[in-house]
Amino acid sequence: MVAHAAEPDTGVEFFESRIRPLLTDVCQECHGARKQKGDLRLDSRAGWMKGGASGAVIVPGKPDDSLLISAVRYWDKDLQMPPKHALEPAEVNDLIEWVKRGAPDPRADAPAAETPAKTASTIDFEKGRKHWAFQPVNAPPRPAVQDKAWAWNDVDIFTLDRMEQAGVKPAPDADRRTLLRRATYDLTGLPPTPAEVDAFVNDTAPDAFARVVDRLLASPRYGERWGRHWLDVVRYADTCGNASDYPVPQAFKYRNYVLQAFNDDRPFDQFVREQLAGDLLPSATEDERQRRIVATGYLAMARHFAGGEGEPHLTLDDAIDNMSHAFLGLSINCARCHDHKFDPISSHDYYALYGILSSTTFPHPGSEGKNRPANLVPLVPKAEVEQLEKSRAEQLAALDAEVKAADEAKAAAEKEPETPERKSNVDAAAKVAAEVREKKKRLSETPLYPLAYAVSEHAAANAHVQVRGDPKRLGEEVPRGFLQVLGGQTVPKESTGSGRLELAQWITDSANPLTARVLVNRLWQQHFGRGLVATPNDFGTRGQPPSHPELLDFLATRFVESGWSVKAMHRLLLLSHTWQLASGGDTAPDPNNALWSRAERRRLDAESIRDAMLFVSGDLDFTPGGEHPFPAVNTWGFTQHQQFFALYDTRQRAVYQMQQRLRKHPFLALFDGADTNASTAVRATSTTPLQSLFAMNDPFAHERANRLAMHLTDIAPDESQRIALAFLTLYGRPPEPEETALFTTYLAQLREKKNLPPDQAWASLARVLLAANEFLYLD
Repeated sequence: MVAHAAEPDTGVEFFESRIRPLLTDVCQECHGARKQKGDLRLDSRAGWMKGGASGAVIVPGKPDDSLLISAVRYWDKDLQMPPKHALEPAEVNDLIEWVKRGAPDPRADAPAAETPAKTASTIDFEKGRKHWAFQPVNAPPRPAVQDKAWAWNDVDIFTLDRMEQAGVKPAPDADRRTLLRRATYDLTGLPPTPAEVDAFVNDTAPDAFARVVDRLLASPRYGERWGRHWLDVVRYADTCGNASDYPVPQAFKYRNYVLQAFNDDRPFDQFVREQLAGDLLPSATEDERQRRIVATGYLAMARHFAGGEGEPHLTLDDAIDNMSHAFLGLSINCARCHDHKFDPISSHDYYALYGILSSTTFPHPGSEGKNRPANLVPLVPKAEVEQLEKSRAEQLAALDAEVKAADEAKAAAEKEPETPERKSNVDAAAKVAAEVREKKKRLSETPLYPLAYAVSEHAAANAHVQVRGDPKRLGEEVPRGFLQVLGGQTVPKESTGSGRLELAQWITDSANPLTARVLVNRLWQQHFGRGLVATPNDFGTRGQPPSHPELLDFLATRFVESGWSVKAMHRLLLLSHTWQLASGGDTAPDPNNALWSRAERRRLDAESIRDAMLFVSGDLDFTPGGEHPFPAVNTWGFTQHQQFFALYDTRQRAVYQMQQRLRKHPFLALFDGADTNASTAVRATSTTPLQSLFAMNDPFAHERANRLAMHLTDIAPDESQRIALAFLTLYGRPPEPEETALFTTYLAQLREKKNLPPDQAWASLARVLLAANEFLYLD
């Protein structure tokens, strides 16, 4: 994902989505309305501000000085909360982050001892629908602009109109080398080769850049790049996130499904329907049926908590949270405990969706007592499953008979008189019995057919309101359905299904004003560095309004008219004059670039940095990633005290590297990779000394520099030619004469004054070139 400032967050949503459910589920049984152990209540802001018998429990902004944080960290053996078992590391980190943010908490007075279930919402939905995001998408008229020649397509008409109104002149056009480097990174996450740069610079045909865009969109590298953006939004990981962080060996199938969907330009509405209800959609072929089952790995990817099935209501809450952010740009799970305080979303809305997902079977990575996955979905037809299971049962029965016979032979041999042959007969019988048992064990543990980490149907039922989000306190029943503000459709009473299929149709209905808007905003964000709506996961009243509402609706309309084609939108955006402007220049007329009067200079994201370093050194393995080498399932015994942790680094693209929920991959953590525990709409961009030290000291960086030096030496034996090739390879441009002179002198000094052999001198120079801002940033 392109580097930019993190999505604005007041902290209230963080509290509602991460902290309030934790306090409700874990803390309030002992520190709520019914009990106040230690004279402490945690069911209101006033309660924790007052503190308990041990004094203040939270010092806003200072987690290390907060008694609550010390207790959940288990630092003090005399004060450990919860007392029966420690929180998961991710939950402790959430509490720490909350306190760091100043402990934002919108709760007012503490509830009474028994709060009755509310029978009706007080939300004015008609008023709520007046918010811009809930208004229908309408194709806006094209504004009249003065400089008609400047506008290359419809996108430019909308941006130029605003610039002309403000008296702002757009920046000059980007030069061809900059344009090619920007497009290649934008669409593939990799730099252009010197040959590609040379070809484009010398191509004077009017459609030269359009052909470049088509070439890049047709590359398999495109799906690897843009699939990664979607995986950010859906918080993809190869582990489940529970206290043990069990591996999910089948997760890669969903990841690869996403990458292929982008390469195939699968219509986005179909892409959404497959992820929500692929197992319920009709399929023309067996391959399509299997692909659509795998697609529901999106829902299965919801975080697990505790051990085994853990806390299923929290898994469903996580699924609702991500679904609402990813597809609708809303924070629905704020309504788990009460009507949403800011948006027209009622508690009934939440449990209408909850009922759909609670009527769905989710897989469990490490089921209690057997430490192996449960509820995985076969990827072969039911009849074939039954036949294979029957065949294995027959084989196991035959092996049981062999074991019985071997045991009987062993027992008979043991009863024989003591003779030289007796021990041999006993050992032989024991060996046969052991071999048959091992054969039976292997047969029992060997998968008979491919499995998917996916969801499936089970007995459908409506959910009940959980009073204040407590699953032990049930209120009235709520029909399964959709948000009132978006239509309030309900699952037909005669339906025996979960309602996922209907939900998928409601979300992708062209009458839904959010889905298309949210997606085109994400596309704009990735190409321009910031969304037209700067809060891409929050189109609600607490989010930012669109900077160009007419442009947003134009793009959403065009998107649907194109058949929900993502590649068509790439072409529209990249072929606009607005996207092809230069960065820098005079920023005074438009200091925040609110009018898109210039390009934004951006740091490469973590995956692009890693992949580019491998690419320019000739080491990038373009083989698609498959299953990770996780430990054998029968060896699993992970616990919250002995969590699963592994690194399986390869030279394949970063999107294929194994990623965990509880421990971030070290490289991705260093360069601001996505949070695998929550939807990452915008990646933060940090600048730290460790990043500079990595480029100069890390073994990975040294190896890339050494390989780059060898690569350059093999191709260009002349030193000045080698320097020129290095600049073309890393920066997409030839060096200036003074740069050639500078690095020639640098190499000479390393050889003459430090007595470095030529290969080490060039490796040193390569480290300098790889650490330069020009390699790490995109104009």
